[in-house]
Amino acid sequence: MDIDIDGIDIGRASDFIAMHARPLDRRRFELLTGDGDREALLAALNAYRNPGGGYGRGLEPDLRSRTSQPGAALHAFEVFEELGPETAPEAAALCDWLESVTLPDGGLPFALPVPDPAGCAPFWASADPDVSSLQITAIVAANARRVAEHDPKVAAHPWLDRATRFCRDAARAADEPHALELAFALALADAAGDTELIGVLGKHIPASGTVHVQGGLEGEAMRPLDFAPYPDRPVRALFAPETVEAELRRLAAEQQDDGGWRVDFASYSPAAELEWRGYTTVRAVSILRRNARSAAG
Repeated sequence: MDIDIDGIDIGRASDFIAMHARPLDRRRFELLTGDGDREALLAALNAYRNPGGGYGRGLEPDLRSRTSQPGAALHAFEVFEELGPETAPEAAALCDWLESVTLPDGGLPFALPVPDPAGCAPFWASADPDVSSLQITAIVAANARRVAEHDPKVAAHPWLDRATRFCRDAARAADEPHALELAFALALADAAGDTELIGVLGKHIPASGTVHVQGGLEGEAMRPLDFAPYPDRPVRALFAPETVEAELRRLAAEQQDDGGWRVDFASYSPAAELEWRGYTTVRAVSILRRNARSAAG
């Protein structure tokens, strides 16, 4: 496993995951690096599944409520994408659950009521369940659209088109979108191949490619690889190749001595802080591997 990928140490990353990551991210990392089992990964994901088809129970690390939540759905769809080309019936069932909690305008609330707020970030626990959120609807729909590329039942689900329409309208109407709204709406536009919307939203990104996260920690920002992590995608056209190359070098250099990566945002429990590191380590290795493969042809 001591393979060099653009300057990172996969062996140390593997050790970090084995020592510190939750079972879900251990299974994700194993699949990513070629030693995984899709059935084991699905079983690890379904430990967070509720009887109604939604996901909760801390799948979103800073939302530790047992209740099914839109914020957990985005992470579930990430796993369903990674399971491809195999499909899981739980993905379409999750679309059914999302349809059941979608508001009349087609959007999802940022969060549903949280009766058990211990360890939950305040912005989750205090969210208004009667107001649609571009931020959460966009990233859930973006991840679902990536699953839809190999899962025809998700592709045909009416919830997905309804959520996409809501996001397209809301994104075009946003004069100054929050950095996370911008990143997630771009993710949806990219997944949907909507180059016109990518162009509209791209005007909000400065030449530096970095957008400060209002209300976040000092230095917390969305950077080019947050907006366009993977090669050969429409959204990548917003950034010059040299900008992407510099960001990839920056990401590789951020591997810590213990083999993992850190996040630049606040965590709301000790467990969440460590879980985010496992999640972020999987994401960093995925981004670097996919970009390295693309560069190698």
